[in-house]
Order: sequence, then C-alpha cells, then structure tokens
Amino acid sequence: MDVHKETIDVFAFSDDDPSTVLERRITNQDTSIKKAFKKLLERGSVIVCYEAGCMGFELQRVLRGMGATCIVAAPGKVPRRPTDRIKTDRRDARRLAEQLRAGTLEAIYIPTREHEAVRDYLRARDDLRIELAKMKQRLHKFLLRHGYVFDSTRYWTEKHERWLHSLQFDTPILKETFDGYYYRIRELEGHLRLMDKRIEEIALSEPYAEKVQKLRCLKGINYLTALSFVCEVGDFRQFAHAESFMAFIGLIPREWSSGNKRKQGGITKSGNTHLRRLLIRSSWHYRYKAPPTKRLTERWYGQPAEITSYARRAMKRLQTKFFRMVMKGKSSQAAVTAVARELAGFIWGMMVGQTV
Repeated sequence: MDVHKETIDVFAFSDDDPSTVLERRITNQDTSIKKAFKKLLERGSVIVCYEAGCMGFELQRVLRGMGATCIVAAPGKVPRRPTDRIKTDRRDARRLAEQLRAGTLEAIYIPTREHEAVRDYLRARDDLRIELAKMKQRLHKFLLRHGYVFDSTRYWTEKHERWLHSLQFDTPILKETFDGYYYRIRELEGHLRLMDKRIEEIALSEPYAEKVQKLRCLKGINYLTALSFVCEVGDFRQFAHAESFMAFIGLIPREWSSGNKRKQGGITKSGNTHLRRLLIRSSWHYRYKAPPTKRLTERWYGQPAEITSYARRAMKRLQTKFFRMVMKGKSSQAAVTAVARELAGFIWGMMVGQTV
C-alpha cells in the first residue's frame, strides 16, 4: 500500500496466481479500508505492508485487528533501481507488493500505544529544548545589534542574569522587545522543568523502571536518555549483534570500497536521529579520566554486581578511548562520536544480557 492522508493505493498479488488480484485507490477511512480488506481476507490469509511515515501505525493496528499480518517497512531501506525515474503512488504500491512477495523488505519496530505516547512526549520535550535554545540565541543577537555586549562567554549564569536585569534601553519599544524574549525564555524553562519531572515519574513506573535503572548505571545516561532508548528501540534482541545496533543509530562510518581500495568517511547518520543526538550528548561525559561521581555510585546502589561491573568497564574503556584519540590528533568531535558508537554497543550488551 502507498498511504497518504486522504487516499491509499492498494496493489495485491496472490501466491497461486502471478497476475494482479487487486489494484485500486481507496479513501483513507476505516470503513473503506475494512470493506476492501474484508473481501481479500475471505480468500485466505493476507500479508500487507506500507512504508513508515507521518501516518503512524493506526492503519497497521486496524488491519491487525481484522486478522491481517501488516508490516511497516523502513523507507530508507526499500530497494530502488537507480534507473527508475518515474515515481507515482500506483507504481510505489506495486513495487512494495513485489518486494514483500520477494521477502526483501525490512520491517521496523511497532510500538504499543503506551510506548508510542511516551515516545511522542519525549520528542515533544526535545522540540521544546530546541525552541528554548533558539529563543536564547535570538535574545543574544538582539542585544548585540543594539550594542549590548556581555563581558564573558559564559551565558545564563547568575552574573549574566544580573547583567540582563541591569540593562537600560533608549526607547520603550526596545524594552518591550527585550521583555518579550526574556519572559518567553523563562516560560520555556519552566515548562521544560515540568516535563523533566514528568519524565522521571514515567521512567520510575512500570514497565520501564527496571530497564531504565540498568541504563542509568552507565555514565552520562539519566532518565531522559534511558527512557528514550527503551521506548524507541523496544526489543533490543531484534539486533543480532552490537554492530547492527550501531548501524541502526547511524554511528558507523560511510564506506566506498572496491577491489584493493578502501575508503571510509564520516558516520552514515542513518536511522534514528533522536537517539543519535542523545547518545552524542551523553558521550561528552567521557572527556576526562575521573573516578565515578557520587551521583553515579548512588545509581549503582541496589543493582546486580554484574551490571555495576559492566558499567565500570564501560566507563574506563570509553574514557581511555577519548583520551587516546585526542592524543593522536583527532578532534574532540571525532573522538566523542567514536565514544558514542562504542557506548551504543555497551547499551545493547546491557539490554540483551551480554555483560560478561
């Protein structure tokens, strides 16, 4: 199926008949969907697929409720011929049907309604953080345009707050503009604190608490990052090994190799952007060689010895890796990306029980 907000293009094959069984466009409404698939289900079992996108998983749940097997395919991994220069909804539906029959599609994880709701809340929190950062940048540039320059590069400290409150503006309209930016920032910060508190409550509730507490044993990972991984990934055993999990997050290097030549580039940046961003931020905690902090050791309290030992090994290895890469002349950004890739492997190992 090629799914859009108003229409769905359906293309169906039969196992015992190579010809087309169904090729039509239906409206994206429950009544039309159920009517079309009821006729197909009367002929036998039905396997359906469509590409993941903005329409979410409601269609998959409707079809599953009718008794059909529905696969949601990863759009970036749907094979396409480079010579195919014609793209229509009808052709897309046919191509998906052919690849489903050939078994070349890769299905994505379908979250439960509860996991999907928590995941959307976490992504809304990230959108709020981005909006807050943009608003602070707008205020900073507004002040620069009018000649107000802070004498330090450390912003939003107590000293910076006192400086902001001491500013005097030539005209009332400039003061109104400043107040609009400033109090919007304060409003967003308050909203962000409320969301963080709610995220902590969710993380400590069932069915997330056990997995979240394990992940928090790793340095740099707290409630937000741990809960995001639990909700976004679901079953970590869907990945056969740590390398496939790293590839899912897009942290493996690009490669162009042929014959005796091998060329690698930056990371692929494919897969889950939200998790990759969180993992990069967590990996900055491994910049310095230091013993576990008091807060980190408190997280270890009550956890199995194998988990805490695994977290210690991870911390030691990742701190050493960052230090060695920087000493070899690599930039701190390249070093922290390499640390993030290995941290993803440690997360996978912890979640599948390979901590030895």
